[in-house]
Amino acid sequence: MRLTKAGEYAIRCALFLSFQGVGVVANKKEIANAMGIPGQFLGKIAQQLARAGVIEIVQGSKGGYRLLVPPARLTLLDVVEAVIGEIYLNDCVARPESCSRTRLCSIHRVWEKARDQLRETLREADFKTILADDSCTADLFKSAGTGST
Repeated sequence: MRLTKAGEYAIRCALFLSFQGVGVVANKKEIANAMGIPGQFLGKIAQQLARAGVIEIVQGSKGGYRLLVPPARLTLLDVVEAVIGEIYLNDCVARPESCSRTRLCSIHRVWEKARDQLRETLREADFKTILADDSCTADLFKSAGTGST
């Protein structure tokens, strides 16, 4: 399985907003430039994150995006599944009716176990912990004088 661009960009957006802190409005262009996200793509991702209750889209001249979920409670799983839907590794796990052997098949059980382990790993990775290790953000936020975690 490979994470889609939408999932990757959603993580970058959430990382930026987590750095800023809950309730702080960040400009769309600032996020796009700092995180290497095409502007139009960021708009689409933001809509999905907003529908999932992760962020709020603020309209107007001082508008942008505002994080609604504290970084300690926001996980990689929340963000990824907000934009790509629930993670499945193959059709028989996503749609059991697609295979007549699903109930008995040992391969199905392996796929299901792998999926569950991946989802658990992503669920354990919260943005507060990610930000505490500045390996992902050190070069991005050197000049940023704002933000809290």
